[in-house]
Amino acid sequence: MTERYVPERDDCESRTTGPQEAPETAHARDRLLAALTLIAGIGLAIAFPFALRAGAEFFLPVTAALVIAIALVPILEWLERHRLPSALAAFTCILLLIAVANIVVAAIVLPATEWVRLLPERIGRIQQTLAPLLEVYQSLERFIDDVVKEFGREAPAAPPTVTVETPNSLLDLIATSAPFAIIQMFFAILVIFFFLRGWTRMRKRTITTRTSFDGAMTTARAIQQVVDSTSTYLGTITVVNIAMGLVVALVLYLLDMPTPLMWGGIIAVLNYIPYLGPIASAALLALGGLMTFADPWYALLPALSFAVIHLIEANVITPSVVGRRLTINPLLILIALSFWAWVWGTTGALLAVPLLIIMKTVLDAAGKPDIAGFLFEEGTLTGHHAEDNPQQS
Repeated sequence: MTERYVPERDDCESRTTGPQEAPETAHARDRLLAALTLIAGIGLAIAFPFALRAGAEFFLPVTAALVIAIALVPILEWLERHRLPSALAAFTCILLLIAVANIVVAAIVLPATEWVRLLPERIGRIQQTLAPLLEVYQSLERFIDDVVKEFGREAPAAPPTVTVETPNSLLDLIATSAPFAIIQMFFAILVIFFFLRGWTRMRKRTITTRTSFDGAMTTARAIQQVVDSTSTYLGTITVVNIAMGLVVALVLYLLDMPTPLMWGGIIAVLNYIPYLGPIASAALLALGGLMTFADPWYALLPALSFAVIHLIEANVITPSVVGRRLTINPLLILIALSFWAWVWGTTGALLAVPLLIIMKTVLDAAGKPDIAGFLFEEGTLTGHHAEDNPQQS
């Protein structure tokens, strides 16, 4: 009996002394695991953009296809509510998307190629139109040179001459890049089709596999919010952009600007890019006006007309149509725009705001991470930790 009693006594002593050391050891272990997790998360966050940029051939069409598919979900659900099978409803959405894409190509791309072909031939007209402004610039340059000579310095070297060559390689560029672009478009269409075809079943399975009722409701709410926010934003912005493009096309038609529908389509597409898109539209309209009209002030009238229309759209129409529910911090838009433009170029800039809306909606539904609470203990940044525990001082 005594031989059995000694281990029990040791066990009792370990149980009485263990709780005094176990919390400190567990706390240190938790802090170490938290630090390692934080370091791994920072490393993943740093490497992720470079991985997206290096694998743009795969990630870009997949991401664009998923964003478009999410925007088409309300149409899919409307067709399914009218007792259309999922496969047929998805195929109908694909046909609608292809029809819209063909209209865009016919209205924008084909006339734009003619403008690009005429650009080298119109350089002389642009120079003649800008001759008064160039004379002002040359007189200012001569004045600066005279001032420099008065101070005994050498005059700056003559500006280098710029020669513009006809872009004969445009057709070669299209011929070499067309097969790869067609493959990417076909891959994106397949992704959209299979996503829409299995959307209802995938959403039901995602919700029903949750282990708790609260988890299922949170998942369903998050999925619905992502679909509603993305489709609402893209739908309203598309309607606004098309309306603005038609108004600009009408104004350009009254100004005798060639191919006004093409310019309206370009403006509608570029307006998906916040801040930078309207600037690019104004610059292209100014270039087109200089290529068309001989009077410099009349040549700049299309760009000025667009600027007025855009100011009305951006400050009156869009805020009243979109509303406060989809209002995003402009700083976040600029950061997302610069990030996705750096990763994927112009296409990334077009996807910047929809991706920002999706990520913001998911974080709002799932809960944003508390970085300060993850780095520091509770109460460190509140200033009440020392007051609540005066004995620690």
